[in-house]
Parts: sequence; structure tokens; C-alpha cells
Amino acid sequence: MVLAKYKSVLNIPGMRTFMLVALIARIPATATSTALTLSVVLDRHLGYGAAGLASGVYTLGLVFGLPRVGRAVDRYGPRPVLCLTALSAALFWTVAPVLPFAALLPAAFVGGALQVPIVALIRLTLADRVPDEHRRQAFSLDTMLMEVAFMVGPALTILLINRPGAGASTLRALGGALVLAAGLLYAYRPRASTRAKPPSRDGGEPAPPPHWLAPRFLLILGVTASACVVLSGTDISIIATLRAHGQTDWAGVALIAWGAASIVGGFVYGALPRPPTLPTLLLLLGAATIPVGIAHDWQALCLVLIPAGMLCAPTLAATLNAVSHAAQEGALGEAIGRHTAALTLGVATGSLLAGTMIDHFSPAFGFVAVGAVGAVLALTAMAASP
Repeated sequence: MVLAKYKSVLNIPGMRTFMLVALIARIPATATSTALTLSVVLDRHLGYGAAGLASGVYTLGLVFGLPRVGRAVDRYGPRPVLCLTALSAALFWTVAPVLPFAALLPAAFVGGALQVPIVALIRLTLADRVPDEHRRQAFSLDTMLMEVAFMVGPALTILLINRPGAGASTLRALGGALVLAAGLLYAYRPRASTRAKPPSRDGGEPAPPPHWLAPRFLLILGVTASACVVLSGTDISIIATLRAHGQTDWAGVALIAWGAASIVGGFVYGALPRPPTLPTLLLLLGAATIPVGIAHDWQALCLVLIPAGMLCAPTLAATLNAVSHAAQEGALGEAIGRHTAALTLGVATGSLLAGTMIDHFSPAFGFVAVGAVGAVLALTAMAASP
């Protein structure tokens, strides 16, 4: 019974091939922030403050551009958007290594705004092709594949860029990989169109444009951003904890254990007949993250991360499922774009919050801060839900 729910998704014509393509295409998308940060630190020797500034500007570009790129997908279809953003990626990642830092910042904003919308298009495809009754399983598979991609992309980037003089070549290789990813999505997207006719009233007149400030949609985006505050803050706190105890070399093992627990949790979530509500998942994620800071070595950290890890993929999958059902017909691309922008904003906020707490107190307070924020915002969402 459990596997049958996933087989219903994978038996959709072309879906297995698309899932493989989605995994490959995601890998370079997970490495952009890491590559830009390390390029500033290692090649320009400007320190982590400047690197954080460049990465932050790039993130602002993403937050600004993703909803607009999604709107363009709704209006013109995915293929013209893929061509435009692939050209932008090739240009930005080719010239970024030679730009003065003052010129890199505005270029990073434009590069982020016109980033290839790999993740958004993959999720849009799933929402477009998978029937409503199987969408939860499809998004669970999506989040599991995302965890695998995050295990590969940043680690591979660090390995490549740490070689002497390899900064420029790594950035350009990343640009080439993004263009390749865009080409794969262009070639393997299911033939069903993501474009839909705008909804109309009974009289045949077009309905008003989507109301993105509707309380229900804002609530979903708020929970989405809150979940990513917890996840990105946990990521930084794991590294800081092991560094504080002289075990930095084991950080990769702890991150893999956390990601593996997330994959297991995503699988279980997709198989549940009646899954928890979205605010409940966020509350459990925040509460499970708070005590992670009690660990003082990598073995203990791997163990205490398991409960929180098992809630990562389910929470993200639930936000995707909620957004796909809340979006109006003909505006799914923009809805997914806004969801991805909320993810990005949450990641940036969580990193800042955890980093500040770690600098002023200790790594344990990084876990406490982001977990508490997630739990409090979940309770707020519960109170605000109709």
C-alpha cells in the first residue's frame, strides 16, 4: 500500500525520466551561493563580510526575480523563459570572476533575478502533471531528491574551488552546468502545457488577477519562510558546533545524517493516510531543533539530528502541496515562484539569525533561536488559521 502511492506517481508517462532529469538539473542550482561566497573569499581575499554581502545581493535578486519569472512562465510557457535565463546564467558566471567587486554586486543582483528557475519549473511540472490525489506523494519525492542534490552540489563545489587558482574555472563550469540543466529541462519537460486560460466569471469576462495578499496564501508563504529559517540556521549551527569542538572534518557526516533522516521522513510523510497539518509540522520541526545543541561531538550530533531531520522534507513538501492547491488557474507559475522566493528569504534570514546567536553566545544558541522562532511562528499560524 505504501509503495503503491508512489508507483501511481512514477507510472505517469515520462515521470521516471523526468525525476532523473530533475535530480541532475538540481545539482548546480544548489551550488550557486557556495560558489559565489568562496570565490569572494578565496580569489578576491575580501573576507566573509564581503562574501556575505555578495551572496546577500544575489539572494535579493532571487527574491525579486522568482515571482516575475514565474509570471513569465504562466504567460509565455517554460521554454522561452529557459532560453532567456540560460543566456543570463552563462553571461553572469562567465564574467563574474573578472568583475571588480563594486561591479560584481549589481551583476549578482541581476544574475539572481534571472537565475534559471530550475526548482520552480520542476515543481510546476509536478503540479501540472500529477493528479490532485497523488500530489502529496509527488512533492514528497521532490523534496527527497532535493536533499540528495544538496548532498552533492555544495560539496562538489567546495572540492573544485579549493584547488589553487581554480576559482574562475569553477564559476564558469557552474555557469555551463546551469545552461546544461536548462537544456535538459527544455528537452525532457512533459508535453503538457503549463499555460492555462485565465479564470473567467460566469459572463465570460476575465476574472481579476490573483490576490497574492490573500490571508491564506500569505499564511502558506509565512510557514514556508519560517521552515527555511529553521533549516538554514540548523545548517550553520551544525558546522559551528563541530568547529567549536575541533571536529570540523566530521561536519559532512553530520549533514549527510541529517539529510538522510529528512529523506526517510519525506518517504513516510508521502505514505501517511492523514498527514499532520502544515502548522503542526512546523511546530514539531521547531521543537525538535531546539535541543540539538546539547550534542558535544559528531556521533551525538548525528543522533539528536534525526528527529528534526525527519521533519524537514515533510514540512517542505506540505508547503508545496498547499501552494499548488491555493494558486488560481493560470497563475501556478507565479505561485510557485513566490513559494521559491519565500524559501530563499527564509534561508537568508535563518543564516543571519543563527550566525548572530553563535557569534554572541554559543553554537547551541543557534539551534535554540531558530527552533524557537519556528515553533512560535507555527503557533501564530495555528491561531490565525480559520
